Amino acid sequence: MKRILTGLVFGVVAFGVAACGDPSKQDIVKKAENASTRAQLESALGKPDDMSKLGPIEKWSYKASDGTVTFVITGDTVAIQAASGSAADK
Repeated sequence: MKRILTGLVFGVVAFGVAACGDPSKQDIVKKAENASTRAQLESALGKPDDMSKLGPIEKWSYKASDGTVTFVITGDTVAIQAASGSAADK
């Protein structure tokens, strides 16, 4: 009985740790699919992992388990999204 309980606890902990990792590129894109403004994007995904700015253009990047998803924001509008890389690129 103790072995079964130990195995069950280990399984739950392993599942919990796996669930805490970075989402996939597909997950990020799906969460952001209706975001058309900077505020909506931040509400859907939170603060970006990396952000750069050149004049009115910003590039927001989010790390995924299988690469990176980047959004280009012009003014207040989410203009472009791109997914790149793979887990091997990290």
